[in-house]
Amino acid sequence: MNILNKAKRVKLLIMDVDGVLTDGRIILDDRGRELKFFDVKDGHGITLAHRAGLPTAIISGRNSKVVNIRARELGIKIVYQNSLDKLKSYESILKKTGLKDEDVAFIGDDLIDIPLLKKVGFSIAVADALSYVKDTADMVTEKKGGRGAVREAIEFILDAKGLWKKIYREFVRNWADF
Repeated sequence: MNILNKAKRVKLLIMDVDGVLTDGRIILDDRGRELKFFDVKDGHGITLAHRAGLPTAIISGRNSKVVNIRARELGIKIVYQNSLDKLKSYESILKKTGLKDEDVAFIGDDLIDIPLLKKVGFSIAVADALSYVKDTADMVTEKKGGRGAVREAIEFILDAKGLWKKIYREFVRNWADF
């Protein structure tokens, strides 16, 4: 099956965080507080996905308060952190949602993501992912992690589903009304 057909079937997009929603850098201040940089384009893409009826979820190998805050801001309701066995978290998501492997897309960047990339119906690697990860993925974004890769993947999925132009036109029309 080609990637357009795989993308067309997607009913849930699951994302890694470090290296996907962020550029992978973690900043610790002198009090041990963690800072991460998120790209507003990715955040807006997630908002547009939700508006189009495509829910999103997070499975991260690390645990961070910052991720919970960002997920809440963006309306991401399914968040698994400190998940060293991402397949276990994924199986829990499938059980809760009733979805099948072919209904799910996952975007990752590192070795820990490979088992999940092999399991989902549509697998995506960011441009600066490890070569092993890129070799596993159905699609490799042109944008790097934390630099619009998630937005690119969302636009691709929504376009494959025939939803992108509608969302775009709706957004532009609403913006013009201001």
